[in-house]
Amino acid sequence: MHSEGAFIVVACTGIAIEPKRTNGAYRSEKRMAIRIATDEVLETSVQLGVKNIIYYGGPDPPMLPDTDQPHGKARNEYEDFVAFRERVESYGLTVAACEGGFVADPRFHEVAFGGPNRDERIEELAAEITDMGRAGIPILGYHWMPASVWRSGQVKIRGGSDVTAWDNDSDEQTPIGPINIQEHYDTSKENMWECLEYWIKFITPIAEAAGIRLGIHPDDPPVPELMGVSRLLGSFDAYKRLISIVDSPSNAIEFCQGTFSEMPGEDIYEMIKHFAEHKKVLYVHFRNVSARVPKFNEEFINTGYVDMKRAMETYNAAGYDGAFMDDHCPLLVNDAEFPGNWSGYRSRIFAQGYIQAMLEAVTVSDHG
Repeated sequence: MHSEGAFIVVACTGIAIEPKRTNGAYRSEKRMAIRIATDEVLETSVQLGVKNIIYYGGPDPPMLPDTDQPHGKARNEYEDFVAFRERVESYGLTVAACEGGFVADPRFHEVAFGGPNRDERIEELAAEITDMGRAGIPILGYHWMPASVWRSGQVKIRGGSDVTAWDNDSDEQTPIGPINIQEHYDTSKENMWECLEYWIKFITPIAEAAGIRLGIHPDDPPVPELMGVSRLLGSFDAYKRLISIVDSPSNAIEFCQGTFSEMPGEDIYEMIKHFAEHKKVLYVHFRNVSARVPKFNEEFINTGYVDMKRAMETYNAAGYDGAFMDDHCPLLVNDAEFPGNWSGYRSRIFAQGYIQAMLEAVTVSDHG
């Protein structure tokens, strides 16, 4: 392990581990990512030894941070984020990051495609992001998919468990969420890149001033377009272009390893090495897939085509000091739903146990 940092593993619904060197020995901290922070979820986090959480939310959702309670106003404000953070801290936990997807909301399509109210919409987002940073939320991960994530169905994998799949030639391609993009928008690749660059140049200095780092999730699936809407972030070169727009710690990557692994013609280990060495990986969705585009399905963490130990070793060698979280876990028979996030206890805890063991194997072998 590199002296400048330590691995941090985030569990969506299970345990995780962060080994750090203290007086020559490793100590462990645990993290969890949650959607609704009920008392049960926070108490469970403490009982599992979790220290920090990533929550799903703003900017934009109509609910108070990490709840199902409507805030009843234009947006969440500084006081709402502080109240959430303080509630989490009352359990002895720390808020580590937020993950959201405002660009899928038609209200913010002018940010993605341009329009007369673009600056006004960006200023709304900037105000909420500023409040998040001021309130002590250190990271915001978000995506740039106004046309949503898509899949072409489900398949059975080990033991009859269910996972989602994608096939470029399937007639059953469908988005996982509603799409309402008006016909007058210019959805070309050229225009969307221009709008993304405008956004990055506008928001990055604001994020820097607020003390919050921002990073974008790749397009899933990483294909050139869907429903006539271009998809920008589906290749190694696209991400190099993204981080070159503004050279700043606040212009970074929500590194979904699963989606990066889907990218056609790309080497996942090379991408991990490059972006981790450049300190652009904010946190990692540590998951596996069966293959690259044009056809893949999601997998158990230990049954996909990516060598996960080699991936973990690559993060380690590159000096990565951010978070790992499980993601898109297979649906197991009769699994109990976790109240704080999607999917079930057993599937996610299996993934987290694998991550924990893998992390310990890599760091122990690195230092003896």
